[in-house]
Amino acid sequence: MDLNDDAPAVAPEQGGSVAEELAYRLRQQQLAAEFGHFALRTHDTAALLQEATRVCALGLQSKFCKIMEYLPDERQFIVRAGVGWRPGIVGEARTGADVASPSGYAFRTGESVISNHLEEETRFRTPAILVEHGVKRAVNVLIQGECSRFGVLEVDSPTEGRFTQADLAFMQGFANLLGVAIERQQAEEALRTSQQQTRASETLLQEALAHQEVLTREISHRVKNSLAIVAGLLSMQGRAAADPALKRALDDARARVQTIASVHDRLWRADEIHAVNLAEFMDELCEQLRSSAKPGQTLTCDFAPVTVATDQAVPLGLLANELVTNAFKYAYPEGAGDVRISVGPGEAGHLRLTVCDQGAGLPPDFDAARSKSLGMKLIASLGRQLGGQPEWQGAEPGTRFVLDFLPQPGANHES
Repeated sequence: MDLNDDAPAVAPEQGGSVAEELAYRLRQQQLAAEFGHFALRTHDTAALLQEATRVCALGLQSKFCKIMEYLPDERQFIVRAGVGWRPGIVGEARTGADVASPSGYAFRTGESVISNHLEEETRFRTPAILVEHGVKRAVNVLIQGECSRFGVLEVDSPTEGRFTQADLAFMQGFANLLGVAIERQQAEEALRTSQQQTRASETLLQEALAHQEVLTREISHRVKNSLAIVAGLLSMQGRAAADPALKRALDDARARVQTIASVHDRLWRADEIHAVNLAEFMDELCEQLRSSAKPGQTLTCDFAPVTVATDQAVPLGLLANELVTNAFKYAYPEGAGDVRISVGPGEAGHLRLTVCDQGAGLPPDFDAARSKSLGMKLIASLGRQLGGQPEWQGAEPGTRFVLDFLPQPGANHES
């Protein structure tokens, strides 16, 4: 159980509009996925920890974040990385690690702690650092690898408000990812030290490399599991919602999160850390979309035998999800109809994504740039992430969407 002071999973209508809430949760998962890729690339532990605090503060829209490493000899924490704190805190400040403090409790018990009203907190003492910086609410989660506990990840805010169970799911998944990344870097450092001292045997090297491969897979696996937690929370909120429009919005958000999770599922199941087999990945996504289609709706797919960089697979999968879902929803008001999606070689080394239908066509006053819908904004944003310019065309009958994008370096583009 997670220790928190009456902080249930917030429903979107409790904190701003549904669109704002869904965009906020989707942004958290994009940040977690991007950090996972950063963690795979960096070999600098200090840079890893500092980037983790920066990204986690962005994810919870908070001013302060810090990582506290446990020092066994001193039986206390040192603030190893952080953002928002005055000079002299990061790298120097120490705090208690006993169960009377929120961070100490999280570290000792493994239970996360949410404190939304620090001035009224009776369970723990409020650390002096938080008082000094005017912090009003905080959330602490354990950072743990496969073999040991590193410390605690803490996000703090000087504003009134509430950290929620969905925020906690994001932070716990983020801390799990960080714990594995730290352990991977510690294994690499131990290997480098061993090589410098003894130029040890080939067997030791192979064992270390194999261990690194396992940890790399574990990072992707944990990201996928964290995304599944958020998708589950959205599904629960959807079942509890009485408003049909809210139910549809929550189901759309769940589908978006599951699309991101499918990328990490492929990373975990196959040797695709840096690149994804486009045809296999998109075929799996199409099967998911077919399962959610109405009777009479069909989806025809055609994907070139190429690979795309993992950093491009996430926005490409999300974009395909948005376009196909929108086509089924708006092109065929009566329900039945076919949607076609393809990705193949374009001009000048580009790949071309095409989604088309034979339905009602675009409204006379359609202007994608002026649309206020979350779906259209996501389509525009994802197109920019891929480095292309989305283009909507009349297909007579129906609608055609086209996006040309250049594969990132490292992808295998067979024209």
